[in-house]
Amino acid sequence: MKVLAISGSPRPQGNTRLLLETALKVLEGHGIATEYLSLHDKDIRPCLACMKCAKDKNRCAQEDDFMPVFETMTASDGLIVGSPVYFGSATPNLMALLNRAGFVARMGDNHFARKVGSPIVVARRAGVNFTYAQLQLWFCISGMFVPGSSYWPIAYGLNPGEAANDAEGLKTITDLADNIAWLLKKLAK
Repeated sequence: MKVLAISGSPRPQGNTRLLLETALKVLEGHGIATEYLSLHDKDIRPCLACMKCAKDKNRCAQEDDFMPVFETMTASDGLIVGSPVYFGSATPNLMALLNRAGFVARMGDNHFARKVGSPIVVARRAGVNFTYAQLQLWFCISGMFVPGSSYWPIAYGLNPGEAANDAEGLKTITDLADNIAWLLKKLAK
């Protein structure tokens, strides 16, 4: 079993990474292989609605960094996406990835159906519920199983490392990771 964590933050060493790595460490403790991938240096453009993926199954026609990331996503049993809040929503680069991944998967082999996943969100102050809901809906429309936690998997912090001071936020992340591990193991039986 393998879980991929994707950071949509433009900060390669920011709070989003801290939270995702917190979850991955818990998953590794359960014997689950993990991988961390940051979009900060990836060129992933928005979907053009060209419909070429409907003809060329499981492929996007655009020439950018999307396909290698998509292939890593589809090869994983679980997926966690993390984003800081940008004006009440997820980052544009993460949404470009998810919109294209959802479309290519749906036009192809429905790659994400019955996989396990969840969003993790970090903010300076507000917008976490909107961003969490935005990302959560992507998992649901992709046919994925989304386990709960002890609260929404969100934390607060502006400057890199500040989210480490949010004890309740970190607890929701570790509880989420425990539940992801449990569900993956149940589904594998």
